[in-house]
Amino acid sequence: MSEQLEQRVARAVDNFMQGYGCCQSVVAAFADIYGLDDVMAKRVSAGFGGGVGRLRMMCGAVSALVILAGLDRGQTEGSDRQGKSACYKVVQELLAQSKEHNGSLICAELLGLKGPVAMGNYEASERTKEYYKKRPCAAKVESAARIFAQYLERKNYR
Repeated sequence: MSEQLEQRVARAVDNFMQGYGCCQSVVAAFADIYGLDDVMAKRVSAGFGGGVGRLRMMCGAVSALVILAGLDRGQTEGSDRQGKSACYKVVQELLAQSKEHNGSLICAELLGLKGPVAMGNYEASERTKEYYKKRPCAAKVESAARIFAQYLERKNYR
């Protein structure tokens, strides 16, 4: 993988270690490619943290792959079924790679929880050394960033 893409993967992990959510970390590492500035990238992706609003549904890093696929391949005309289908194909390919690599696309499963949490449990976890020790999130962020970087490489992104 090119050094530039490796730097983007490292930036995604660094974003997470600075306290950003999984989705924010990955989206912000690549958003400039699509003309999206860092602040807007982090805002757009903020609600996907904690498995979508801390409900522990689809992993935030996985959600980032969906957002990035949309930025890369999303159709802009409502009647463009081919464009929509092309985007869905990329999303499914990226998510299949993520599931193969990580075993699940679901935040709760990746964290070893019994399932999604109830509504009303929205307090973000404090980021401490213990938090980082017991969570696989940094590895999931790296995995998603690497999957997207490899996708870009296959497209001959430089």
